Amino acid sequence: MAVARRNATIDLVSIDSMQVYRGMDIGTAKPTAQERAEIRHHLLDLVAPTHDFTVAEFRTAYARSLDEVGSAGRAALLVGGTGLYHRVVIDDFDLPGEWPDVRADLEQEPDTGTLFDRLAALDPSAVTKMEPTNRRRIVRALEVTIGSGRPFSSSGPGVDSYEPSAVTQIGLRWPRDVLSRRIAARVEEMLAAGFVDEVRRLAPDGFSRTARQALGYREILDALEGRMSQDEAIAAIITRTRQFAVRQERWFRRDPRVRWIDVEHDPVAEAAPAVIAAFDT
Repeated sequence: MAVARRNATIDLVSIDSMQVYRGMDIGTAKPTAQERAEIRHHLLDLVAPTHDFTVAEFRTAYARSLDEVGSAGRAALLVGGTGLYHRVVIDDFDLPGEWPDVRADLEQEPDTGTLFDRLAALDPSAVTKMEPTNRRRIVRALEVTIGSGRPFSSSGPGVDSYEPSAVTQIGLRWPRDVLSRRIAARVEEMLAAGFVDEVRRLAPDGFSRTARQALGYREILDALEGRMSQDEAIAAIITRTRQFAVRQERWFRRDPRVRWIDVEHDPVAEAAPAVIAAFDT
């Protein structure tokens, strides 16, 4: 927001897998209506939380939004933190096809560990690049491996290949202990802003497999449905978010093209000048 305020030609393009869902506002830290009225944003509120949104759909929407930005003679600042989405749009990955029947069969297996073991047997290389608890990625890798008859890891150059890119990438990095405290404070702010009511309002229609992966929503649902207390849900959200932050940093740290800014006090004052300078080069 600070960069876009200083450079009136910039639009903000969200590269976030959860801000695409309408109504999931507080828990995804979506820009407010006031902020969106002030600065043009793209790729927010694309589908209902009941929709199983895919990376391929995101890439299509991204291409359309970039055409809109370019046609208006403006520049795009990509913001957000979904690592795979960044790689897909920055490196223009060729995405493998979809096999809904295969995926439906895989989803019948309730044990993610069993699916992980099956993937390890079929594509040992693929399992080295994902968490054994990341059911969504495991199912997708198995779907492609079984449906195409080729290992998922053989699809395209892979996320471990970092070709030269015209996109300047700038990453913000906090000291781990500071980040941990900020995460706890953010969760408390979300609750104060009405996060529980947001989940309660969305719950009757349900959440898709992908939407349910959003940090905090599953835990609040568990509390609302009596599977844990609200205090237990809050603690679980904080723990899961901290774990995600570590995985997220590891993901981006592997990309040698990212220029890191170690934030000490004020992320705007310390990072905005570097982003602005990138648009001037």
